[in-house]
Amino acid sequence: MKNKEFREMTTAELQNKLKELKSEHFNLRFSHATGQLSNPMMLNTVKKDIARVMTILRERELDAAKNNKETQ
Repeated sequence: MKNKEFREMTTAELQNKLKELKSEHFNLRFSHATGQLSNPMMLNTVKKDIARVMTILRERELDAAKNNKETQ
């Protein structure tokens, strides 16, 4: 997925997507270790998607903290 698609998701959707991606990453690593993974580049793709989601979640967390600080 692209950044734009991730940014259009709600925080709850992003958290669910993160769980799915981590599960998929585990399964890909397991398949790779047993020699059954047909496309090893999928590991890199999933890792980058995980990083994108985590970055967006962190940005939202920082924005929320900044807004709370400004209103006090």
